[in-house]
Amino acid sequence: MSAEPEDLIESILGVTPDSPIGQLRRRRPEALRHAQGAYRELLMPEDPGTVPPAHRAALALRVALREGDDALADRYRALLAEDPEALMLAEDLSGAPVEGRLAALLRYADTVAAKPEAVTQETIDDLTALGLTPRDIVAVTQLTAFVPYQVRLLAGLRAMLQEDAA
Repeated sequence: MSAEPEDLIESILGVTPDSPIGQLRRRRPEALRHAQGAYRELLMPEDPGTVPPAHRAALALRVALREGDDALADRYRALLAEDPEALMLAEDLSGAPVEGRLAALLRYADTVAAKPEAVTQETIDDLTALGLTPRDIVAVTQLTAFVPYQVRLLAGLRAMLQEDAA
């Protein structure tokens, strides 16, 4: 997986740290640091457990596509450039039955994103049966919840940029 820019959000928006939006974000340095840190830890952790970075990127891509943020999806898609199978699975929103561990993780992400109340102990047991540890399941769940946060953050900052342009 390729390295990402220092700040993913600013890179997607095409703003610099010294721009008005960049300066605004730096008024809360802990929020900036934690958002980028969460991105790195959830997507490219030093110890990924049993969920490799490519599978994490596929999950993030799937959620970004479901949330409708093409720019964020493009960033996650780029992380999958060397794994065309994971890319294909992540982009398939048809709901067609597909087997395998990554397909099961993508179905889990779809459930968590669309109907979190549908996650049951049986759902978790199925993930455990695939070899995921409790730590892996928490990481996958956090990642699935983190991408919509990124989408909302980008939407808010894009709206501010449009206001500034008007």
